[in-house]
Amino acid sequence: MRPAFSVIFLTTLIGVGQGLFLALYAAELGARLSWLPRQTANFYVAGSVIALVFLAVGLFASFFHLGRPERAWRTAAMWRTSWLSREVIVLPAFMAIVFAYGVFHFLGYRGTIALGTLGVIVCVALFVCTAMIYACIRFLQEWASPLTIANFILLGAASGYTLAAAYALVEAPVLIEVYAKWAIVFTLLALCSRIATLARNARIRPRSTLQTAIGVKHPRIEQKAQGFMGGSFNTREFFHGRTPDVVRGVKWGFLVLAFPVPVALLAAGVFWDVPMLILTAFVIQYAGLLAERWFFFAQARHPQNLYYQAMS
Repeated sequence: MRPAFSVIFLTTLIGVGQGLFLALYAAELGARLSWLPRQTANFYVAGSVIALVFLAVGLFASFFHLGRPERAWRTAAMWRTSWLSREVIVLPAFMAIVFAYGVFHFLGYRGTIALGTLGVIVCVALFVCTAMIYACIRFLQEWASPLTIANFILLGAASGYTLAAAYALVEAPVLIEVYAKWAIVFTLLALCSRIATLARNARIRPRSTLQTAIGVKHPRIEQKAQGFMGGSFNTREFFHGRTPDVVRGVKWGFLVLAFPVPVALLAAGVFWDVPMLILTAFVIQYAGLLAERWFFFAQARHPQNLYYQAMS
């Protein structure tokens, strides 16, 4: 498939915002249970604003993927059968809850734990809706797996907690170590999940072949013409157009940038008390997530490419 950068930014940015909100709620719940020190209202207000910024920028990026942005509201019409429509509904709902969560803390209202619990439920629902847009497409075998959902959740949590550790440098230094440790845990879990996905996809045997596509059982079929004098929607939208070496390089790039490098920087930043390393960990990890999401789309082999990719 051809990776659309609008969707790459959408899925990674909202994932960071979701993960950051989970970190904020965990800090408040931990304080209520006397597991963590209490924080000022400003910590939750500013954190909610940062989470909202990531969510809003991700939502804005999605509009570049629409042919008619002025009709974006119609994407919610098929919520009974479409995971995309469900995401379109759940994302604004989650943003509203994050906004209310910050407002409740700013005004000193009670009920922030209950509101945060609702936010966690909607946050997980948003992760599932986003991932299921791709996991429900059965003929794209690389996506049609529960591991797709696990990857979206774990990568979002990892990047969100890494950002939370960087945010704590300013607002809550006492939470830096806690957030950094959980960021390492989520990053390592995400690495295991992503490696499992790569191993699974490497063993996939395509259900469609040139023989089944045209109904000819001859063992050797050679394509001589593409069927078009020039490019078409099929030749542009369903293949990334990069060489195998480029795809392989992106794969190893994200495996390094999104996982071991952030883990090493987070551990070093906490151990040697070097704040800049923690901030650097988030920047590098997010760059790795962009590469990971590009690879996620590029790796999916659309059946129609059995014909068009060969000559495009």
